[in-house]
This record gives sequence, C-alpha cells and structure tokens, in this order.
Amino acid sequence: MTKAPNTADDGRADSLLASYERAGHVRVRPAILQPADPFLALSGEDIRRRMYLVSDLAGDEFCLRPDLTIPVALDYLASEQVGRPASFCYLGPVFRQRGGEGTGEFLQAGIESFGRGDKAAADAETLALGLEATAHYGLAAPDIRMGDVGLFAALIVALGLPPAWKRRLTKDFNRKVLLVHDLERLTLAGTNERPEYQGVLAALANSDPKGARALVADLLSIAGISTVGGRSVGEIADRFLEQAELGASAALPEESRAVIERFLAVSGDLNSAATELRRLADAAGLTLAPALDLFEARTRLIAARGIDTRRISFATAFGRGLDYYTGFVFELHDPQQRAEGQLAAGGRYDGLFARLGRAGAIPAVGLAAWIERLALLGGGR
Repeated sequence: MTKAPNTADDGRADSLLASYERAGHVRVRPAILQPADPFLALSGEDIRRRMYLVSDLAGDEFCLRPDLTIPVALDYLASEQVGRPASFCYLGPVFRQRGGEGTGEFLQAGIESFGRGDKAAADAETLALGLEATAHYGLAAPDIRMGDVGLFAALIVALGLPPAWKRRLTKDFNRKVLLVHDLERLTLAGTNERPEYQGVLAALANSDPKGARALVADLLSIAGISTVGGRSVGEIADRFLEQAELGASAALPEESRAVIERFLAVSGDLNSAATELRRLADAAGLTLAPALDLFEARTRLIAARGIDTRRISFATAFGRGLDYYTGFVFELHDPQQRAEGQLAAGGRYDGLFARLGRAGAIPAVGLAAWIERLALLGGGR
C-alpha cells in the first residue's frame, strides 16, 4: 500500500477549512480525549473494535476520539447555542487501530450542521461541500454513492411491525448478514418451539420497561454476574428484555418480507429509484409519501447546485456502518482507486442528540474528508 504523504504541512487542508469557514461554518477544536460511552453506544461495530480505550484512576473509561462528529455534538450540547441553528467545521487527527495499515492516527476535515429545518437543502449543501473537498485535491468527478436510511425506517413503520422488530431491523440495517438473519427469524416467529421460560419472557415483554430492566439486573447481580462477553449487567438486561419482546411478537407475513426484499433491491439513478419506490409503495398499499417527498426535494436541490444527478449511484440497501445515521448518506470514491476507501462521506443523523441525552431531536447533517487519502490523488489547488 502506498504510504500517504505528510499532509499536515502542505497547506491544502487548511485551505479547504478556510473555504468551509467562508461557507458559514465556525472552526472548532474538540478535545482529543473523550468519554468512551457515547462512541461505544452509537458508533458502528467496525469503529468500536478499533477504538483506543483508557481508564482513569476512578475507573471511568475514555478514548482517543475515533471520529469528530460526536465530540462536536457533545460540545454543542454543552454550549449556549444548543437548540439554535449552528454550523461548524474542523481539521484534526482521529484515532482508530488499523492493524498493518500503518499509524492509527490520521487527519480528518469536515463540517457539521445542527438545527436547520430545511433538511433537503442542508443535505444538498453537505454533498456539495464533500465534492468541494475532492475537487480541492484535483478530483472533480468522484464516484458518488448514496443511500437513505430514512426510507428504510419509513418502510418498516408503514409495515406495522411490532416495536421490538422495528428497532431491531433498523439497528441491523448496516449489518447485512444480521439483517438477512432478522428477516428469516421474523418470518419464522411463532413456528419454532418456544423455550421453557417463554411464559416469563411474555410476562416481561408486557411489563413496565424500567421495572423489568431493574428486576433482571437485580437477578443477575444476586447471581454474582457482573459482565458476560464484555457486556455490563445493564446491557445484558437490555438484551434479555429485547429477546423477550421479540419472542412475544407474531410472525412476519411472507408478503411483508417480500416487500422488504424488493425495497432493498432498488438501485440506479435518483429519479428512476424514486419512481420505482413509489410504484412499490402503491402496489403494497404503503404510505411512504413523506419520506419520498423529502428524497425528491433533495434530488432537485442537488441538481440546482450544478451536480449531475445521473452520476449518483443510489441504492436503498446502501448504508455507512455507523449506528447514528437516520437519513441521507453518501460516500465519494476515487474512480481510479489510487486511495483505498472513501475520500469523503457523511449524512443525516437527526436522532443523535436524543441518544446523547437531549430531550427531543435536533436536525443534524455533516461530512468528513480523509486528508491522507485525498493527498494521494495528486493535483489540487
């Protein structure tokens, strides 16, 4: 693998950040050492297993930041700006173990936009700023890959699945093997032999969630169980209760599974995909209009920024492997493959702030650019 050049001193990354500042984003510099819990709870499995973790003298767990989205979000939550529209940009190192791929420290530049109600316009602007990053390094026409987690979530809601299965399928959207397993298990629910303790599971599934969690956690503690496979007592209790709710659910009709599988097979350019999805929704009698309206509004605004939407490769099954994404997602790649992996990527994550403890959702969208990969392209401004 080609070793990335020293990009800290060539000036192009700072020049890129200056362009983001001119676009109205305030430069921020979040702390490198971060509390580990938000990343362990919200990042994808790939990032979680690559994190650098450390405990302080009190036993609290911290990490070297593996990305910058969560640190910027946490700083925003702690600021006086919280709840008001705000846009930020950054340039700095992130840390992930990369095995034999070299140092675990690498540079990312990016932007985060919080609180904007004009979601389609904010999404289109974010994609445009990602393309500005590749153009800044000499690549005017990267491969553009796009998906929309919000469309899948809307489909699952429209199908009227039990709450536990809605959460499970949405959570596993980025884990294709698990998603296939989920669909198989959900289709067979109720046909397999139930465990001897199914009555206990059913009782827990219909009880007060907080009380049930406390009961299971207490029973585990009484049994002397503190951790299993790295999971805490609380995490074990949550998993057990999820299994109780899943086990009490009715089976997924074959026709509903077929709709999900047809949905996940849709791909192509943005306009043809929208047409196919509307046809699928009409045929299945499902209401996907709000999500598709947002999708089509975004497409129009992307085109209005001079981006040829025919260049965009869209797939309903495309995701980014990060658990906090809730809507539009994208990646930019080098057609000549001079650099491995995405050059810039991002998307919408409206649910992140609620999961960080904020009451209510805050619209949010952002992107990150991998500076070392971009530097491999040559050229640039």
